[in-house]
Amino acid sequence: MSVDRITRVNELLKREIGDLLFRVMHADEFDLASVTITRVSTSKDLREARVYVSILGHEAQRPHMLALLSRRRGEFQRRINKDITLKYTPRLTFELDSSVEEGDHVLAVLAKLEKAEENAGLRMQNEHSENP
Repeated sequence: MSVDRITRVNELLKREIGDLLFRVMHADEFDLASVTITRVSTSKDLREARVYVSILGHEAQRPHMLALLSRRRGEFQRRINKDITLKYTPRLTFELDSSVEEGDHVLAVLAKLEKAEENAGLRMQNEHSENP
């Protein structure tokens, strides 16, 4: 299977699943605003697809929300089969994507380092102005 074709299918599935979140999941059981489909990785034969999701909020709720998505996997697959013409409808597996949280952590560390450098620079500047 062509890499370009798999990339196009991945993007198509990502958009479709993102749209389906609002039709398949119920707002009373699931906080739709806290879930983002970050990427989809389809197997070479297009029969399997890993759907990576970022779930914002309390870490303790993430496994529960992921389980709710997994329970509705069949409904997602049925709607994909109805809306998208593919030779095979991929079997979906939902997985947590921690890259967003990891990115936030890296940005926080960089901001902390930048602040520390700024404070060190001010201290050095004050020392030089006090001792001519």
